[in-house]
Amino acid sequence: MWAFISWALLLLLGLAAAFFLLYCAYIQYTHMKYDHIPGPPRESFIMGHTPTMMKLAKNNELVYDFFLDCAEKYGPVVRINGFHKVFVIVSSPEAIKELLMTNKHPKDKFYDQIFNLFGVRFLGKGLLTDRDYDHWHKQRRIMDPAFSRPYLMGLMGTFNEKAEELMEKLNEKADNKTEVKMHDLLNRMTLDVIAKVNTVCKTYMISESLSPLFCMLLSFTEILDVTEYFSRQFMPSKKKVIQEIRDSIRLLRNTGKECIERRQKMVQDGVEVPTDILTQILKALEDDGDIELLIDNFITFFIAGKSSDAMVYTYDARSSQYSSLCICRVQAEVDEVIGSRRHVETDDLPKLRYLSQVLKETLRLYPPVPGTPRLLEDDFTVGGLKIPKNTTVAVYSYITGRLEQFFKDPLTFDPDRFSRDAPKPYFTYFPFSLGSRSCIGQIFSQMEAKVVMAKLLQRFDFELVEDQTFKILDTGTLRPMEGARCRLRVREKQPGPPPISCLRRQQRLQ
Repeated sequence: MWAFISWALLLLLGLAAAFFLLYCAYIQYTHMKYDHIPGPPRESFIMGHTPTMMKLAKNNELVYDFFLDCAEKYGPVVRINGFHKVFVIVSSPEAIKELLMTNKHPKDKFYDQIFNLFGVRFLGKGLLTDRDYDHWHKQRRIMDPAFSRPYLMGLMGTFNEKAEELMEKLNEKADNKTEVKMHDLLNRMTLDVIAKVNTVCKTYMISESLSPLFCMLLSFTEILDVTEYFSRQFMPSKKKVIQEIRDSIRLLRNTGKECIERRQKMVQDGVEVPTDILTQILKALEDDGDIELLIDNFITFFIAGKSSDAMVYTYDARSSQYSSLCICRVQAEVDEVIGSRRHVETDDLPKLRYLSQVLKETLRLYPPVPGTPRLLEDDFTVGGLKIPKNTTVAVYSYITGRLEQFFKDPLTFDPDRFSRDAPKPYFTYFPFSLGSRSCIGQIFSQMEAKVVMAKLLQRFDFELVEDQTFKILDTGTLRPMEGARCRLRVREKQPGPPPISCLRRQQRLQ
């Protein structure tokens, strides 16, 4: 008996050793296939650069800064190894144009991973995650009317209403002493907006009243904060957290289903409904008949409709002469265009040119979604280097927006990069992606951001709390780790041209 067990153990050990050797041989084959592409030295033969990225995550450092260093050192094509997998980072404008502006290269299989999350359907085959171009294009055509200019102009009332609620909340805290986490409040406001314009649900996020969608906010925050546990889902210590995530996703989807069914009943009863996103989502049911797909898109728009991550970084400007000058200039512009009016009109938005430049410069340095991966279906050559087909290629606006060859003094916050006379960035600035699969809600989010930021800068002065780290946290989107803690005070407006202090600072900088 013992002899049989011994032989069985030896056989198992022999098979394990053979498998390990075969796996090492496959890794060596992968190295030979990709090592003509420049990249940082691998920390481990088997794990590649994975230990480096794990250390960064453990220390709350941003992995995109590591990728940026690699691009600066090794050029526009960089190889990153992880076990037997390799992905390639590309920062060449010509290659980015080819990858994003054509439909030759589908979204990477990464998006399949968020079809389900820990065994529960999450984003499914919504507009964000659908890799089948024909199916995606059919969905996009159905959704387009909800993002047409006439409909978006009709949302100005909602933008103003929710922004006013936020101003009232901030006014209670504007004593120059109370610390305010701008990210939290802006997050609540943008979720209020997306809930009102896309559904028949109410949230009251800003007033912090409890509601199903308020719970969704908390649930979704949990989901994003623990996506790093993807590879650890079988660890016993994570079982409780993973079950909470599953419960949160079920809450998200059940709430979405309730909103969809409520709107369906309104349509059946002959009630006039708006041409909003929810109505367009329902039209997809006529063609597809899959209610789960409708819920996928409901969740996708509810999540992707938040623009708080972009807005909050406007507050996260360092206390430099440039940022002080920017604040003076944009406040002077708001005073000139809006004055003391409480309602921002549609016609005001194109007049807020410098505010637009500030928001664009913010997105250059802090794109909420840092980039996007594509899967090569054919060999692809960049700068004389051939990237084999079936390779994941990632393009990052976070990287190209911080490279010296594309933007002079890239870490300096300078909105004049986006003035009318400035040279236009050539496929190096794409915070909403590019091409047919660019973000459908980018105009929506920019209009919302302009209304909110105009009101904030019209009413308040602020200063950042000094003892915060200003680190960036990657939770699916980039956001300030400490929430952009500020102290606010009600602004003493100075009508007319910019204050003389601003003009003197501008002269010194020139």
